[in-house]
Amino acid sequence: MKIFRLGLLPKIIIAIVLGIGCSWFFPEFIIRIFVTINGIFGNFLGFAIPLIILGLVAPGIAELGKGAGKLLGITVLIAYGSTLFAGFFSYFTCRWSFPLILTKDHAFTDVEALAAKAIGPYFTVDMPPVMGVTSSLLMAFVLGLGLSAVKGDTFRNVLAEFRELVTVLISKAIIPFLPLYIFGIFLKIGAEGQVGAVLGLFIKVIVVIFIMHVLLLIFQFLAAGLITKKNPFKCLVTMLPAYMTALGTQSSAATIPVTLAQTKKNGVDSEIADFVIPLCATVHLSGSILKITACAFAIVWMMDMPGGLDVFSGFICMLGITMVAAPGVPGGAIMAALGLLASMLGFDETLQGLMIALYITMDSFGTACNVTGDGAIALVINKIYKR
Repeated sequence: MKIFRLGLLPKIIIAIVLGIGCSWFFPEFIIRIFVTINGIFGNFLGFAIPLIILGLVAPGIAELGKGAGKLLGITVLIAYGSTLFAGFFSYFTCRWSFPLILTKDHAFTDVEALAAKAIGPYFTVDMPPVMGVTSSLLMAFVLGLGLSAVKGDTFRNVLAEFRELVTVLISKAIIPFLPLYIFGIFLKIGAEGQVGAVLGLFIKVIVVIFIMHVLLLIFQFLAAGLITKKNPFKCLVTMLPAYMTALGTQSSAATIPVTLAQTKKNGVDSEIADFVIPLCATVHLSGSILKITACAFAIVWMMDMPGGLDVFSGFICMLGITMVAAPGVPGGAIMAALGLLASMLGFDETLQGLMIALYITMDSFGTACNVTGDGAIALVINKIYKR
């Protein structure tokens, strides 16, 4: 008999509902137990983040140097450019729209009131990371770029096995614990009287992100149609089976067969499609970066934190690199982003938890946007190849 298993998104939604509901009647001593558990898990995340960045980014960059020469470089450059465009499109759209639709609530910004209602843990366990986020990024770049330029498989295999270890860490230790972590965060938020502001933020941000995803896909295929002289809307409709498959699987990697088939139906040569689609499943993350940027800016704006272009431009550029190879891991994109959220935007444990909840709520749509946009890049690369 087949056992029914809930996916991560339903678990997160249930955790949010239960956390808010239980905050109405749980006594403070029980709430403090969950706050203590969250504090320990948050410290473990802080310890694991540099390892996650090193384990995902270094082998991902190293593998980009294999066998495709100039066409590889062009594909990666276009994919990264598309990712950056999505990030900055998200930032400027949110900077214009959020002040119009979001109302700042004192539950977010009244520091004295928050301090008076704050529920602390019984104890904490320090877990200092082996290196800082910046150091792990630099090491990942040095190792990845170095291995892409030199021959030899010994250290490459070490990094590949380390990536497998990090994948197991995320999929077996971190992701299964996330519903309890989210439950604890919303239990604390509810007990401290911030739940109304948080839910209002969630609903409005999700609607804006969905609209931006649609506009981004239309722009990507309009650009591809202009370059290739093909009907952009016909090409976009052809890619819809890949979009719908990604909604169900929540995985760029699992959607590759469908993305390949639909890309070839758009007239892309088989050898180009077979090269571009698996590569873009790793390096083209326009939907994911759009979503993370929007969620981060919403929290920054509500918290009255610095959110100027000088802050977010560096964050977006680094995020486009740190998420390389993350789509192969469930929840990998937001896990890879946590270090940057903390080091560049100043997000603490609670704000990182809100980011995880917001991200996973829209996870399917971000993945669907990623893989559908891969079809537009394949059209452009096919035109370049023929020239």
